[in-house]
Amino acid sequence: MQPGNTTAKTILNNQQHNNYFMKQRIFILLTAIALGVTTFSGKPGGSPNPDPSVTTVSISFSGAFALYPLVQTWAAEYNKTHPDIRFDIQAGGAGKGLTDCLAGAVDVGMFSRELTDAEKAKGVWTLALCRDAVLPTYNAKNANAKSIQIRGVKRAEFNSIFADHTITTWEQLLGTTSKSPHKINVYTRADAAGAADSWAAFFGKKQENLKGLGVSGDPGVADAVRKDLNAIGYNNTLFVYDPKTGKKLPGIDVVPIDVNGNGTIDPDENFYDNLRIFLKAVNDGKYPSPPARNLYFITKGKTNNKDILDFFKWVLTDGQQFVSVAGYVALPKGTVQDQIKKLGK
Repeated sequence: MQPGNTTAKTILNNQQHNNYFMKQRIFILLTAIALGVTTFSGKPGGSPNPDPSVTTVSISFSGAFALYPLVQTWAAEYNKTHPDIRFDIQAGGAGKGLTDCLAGAVDVGMFSRELTDAEKAKGVWTLALCRDAVLPTYNAKNANAKSIQIRGVKRAEFNSIFADHTITTWEQLLGTTSKSPHKINVYTRADAAGAADSWAAFFGKKQENLKGLGVSGDPGVADAVRKDLNAIGYNNTLFVYDPKTGKKLPGIDVVPIDVNGNGTIDPDENFYDNLRIFLKAVNDGKYPSPPARNLYFITKGKTNNKDILDFFKWVLTDGQQFVSVAGYVALPKGTVQDQIKKLGK
């Protein structure tokens, strides 16, 4: 493999799903998450720098699946004007990013939830970058799909499904009867994940309170839900929607949240049809927070590395033009300016 190429390998049991991803650049990048290693270096266009006098600088990242696609995009764009920077980007969950960052295994962590007081006490420094959201997901061919879309699910009911397990069948949830009830098969993250914490926080719990079949990574949960007709899970935005077309990815659908708890999905709660509409709902505050949340870079104390700080500043300035295109929500301008001031540049 020549320097400057992106290494992306994955094994998917569903060949049709794999072919779909192979047709779209960003989801080729997403499947790389299963192995979690991507490196950018060299001249724009991915070709290696032939000039031996040019010193290559390496910046390593580890962490949240939610932020991984955007950091991929930022790295590729930054290399067009900074071919001397070599990016090593690994996805393994926000918990891994925090652990790697504190251990000095990577330069920068990718983080997808708020820090706890204990984590702050360890000297973790944060830089807010953008917003996205975690969505409850289910199989698009669920036998009760029509009723689910009309009725939605209340906050307390999600708690009963994911944490308390007092609601165990789709018919029990929907208040219907069946001679052969359909068991709700719950899937959750096995790895320490910002998505899991953000989803659990929506109904007042933490990741460790979530019960179900543990699956590693966002791709794992999405694939499990796609293969199980009675599944329910939760996924980051870009594992539900295609950022190019804005449509939902094949086989997966969103469980609409009954925000006001009146037993039906009202027009102002019905914003899941495509990515553009959903991101507007996140931006407007119609989708609850959590599970909407800020995404961060983290370091062990504020870094003094000039190359890293230069990249951070680019991300918060020129790099912001790629946020919405990549399927994320931009932070308010005032918040971005506050983050730039934190850099001291």
